[in-house]
Amino acid sequence: MSLDRRRLIGSGLVALAAGSAQAEPSPAPARSSRRAPPTSRPAGALELAMAADAPSTPTGLAIARGGRMFVMMPRFTGSEPVTLGEVLPDGSVKPYPDARTNMPDPKDPQATLFHVPNGVFDRNDAFWILDSGLPEGKGKPVPGAAKLVEIDITQDRIRRVIPLDAGMVADSSLNDLRVDIRDGRALAYITDQGQGGQGAILAVDLASGRVTRRLADHPSTATQEGLVKFVELRPVMEQKGETPAKSPKGGANGIAISPDGSRLYYAPLMSRRLYAVETAALLDPKVSDADLAAKVQDLGEKGMTGGLTTDSQDRIYLSLQEHNAAGRRRPDGTVEVLAADDRLIWADTFWITPDRWLYISSAQVNRRPEFNRGQDLQERPYAILRMRIDADPVL
Repeated sequence: MSLDRRRLIGSGLVALAAGSAQAEPSPAPARSSRRAPPTSRPAGALELAMAADAPSTPTGLAIARGGRMFVMMPRFTGSEPVTLGEVLPDGSVKPYPDARTNMPDPKDPQATLFHVPNGVFDRNDAFWILDSGLPEGKGKPVPGAAKLVEIDITQDRIRRVIPLDAGMVADSSLNDLRVDIRDGRALAYITDQGQGGQGAILAVDLASGRVTRRLADHPSTATQEGLVKFVELRPVMEQKGETPAKSPKGGANGIAISPDGSRLYYAPLMSRRLYAVETAALLDPKVSDADLAAKVQDLGEKGMTGGLTTDSQDRIYLSLQEHNAAGRRRPDGTVEVLAADDRLIWADTFWITPDRWLYISSAQVNRRPEFNRGQDLQERPYAILRMRIDADPVL
């Protein structure tokens, strides 16, 4: 690592550890004899776990039981050099499992990685990677490139590949993943947020490789029209040239599973609603699309979120992107704000470790060029924050 690079990362670490720079103080208000009304209860605190010097936007985060940390960097433009990386102790990020695998090759789509938005570890510590197969973050998926990849991290090698083409459509944009391997079952659930806002959920039998596309075009997997998301006090709007600014589209995005595996929770990126469906119905080919749609539950308001996860008490963690905060929904429907931090910019992926740390990535998606008239406002390194919680992970 060059001296200049060390200085760059070091200065970033100092800034992240200190928190965001404060604005210039405003003039002191005139004294009043009346006491100011109390504000809402203060949120808890987050601490900096890692400043990851990722080469591009790290939306995904996964941590192995032994502590190895991995980030997923979707290829939003196609020019990103790495889409899956391991975060080393000094914060640097190396291609994982190697540089060759991170070079997308349409002629060898099963063996190379194209666009990895997320990945998870199962209860056996096998690493499952979701590849959306997109050539430049958009467009028609490359044939054979959309897949689940199982990696053995003890040997840093690919163990097997499960193609997802059977569940794809021309405008698919696979986003998040949950794997449920226990009690003789081996299943995966994937959200497809779509490129036009019409999403779906993919149910995958990992033993047979069967892929089923469900809830396609259902309101629970689609963009909620008319919404504007605010992050860092600014609306997140797409604009190209002199065309009018518009809100981005985003169907089914965050996903989580109940502790017993019987329920799947999910939410569109551009929606304030949280939904649930029974996994048995989702997996049963005898349940028609119409009958499945009737079983979807609207769990109510939860704010504008990205990633979701659950703990062993069936509480759902919410990445409250508009508030630089992490929240939690209790089984009775109550939503609480756990912690807020100015460094948590576009809160994205959660990870709960066996020693009860809750980690969350700060992806800075709102600072990307497409939301800032072509200007890239992202600042490296990217913060990965954490806090203690009172529950175990689900899987």
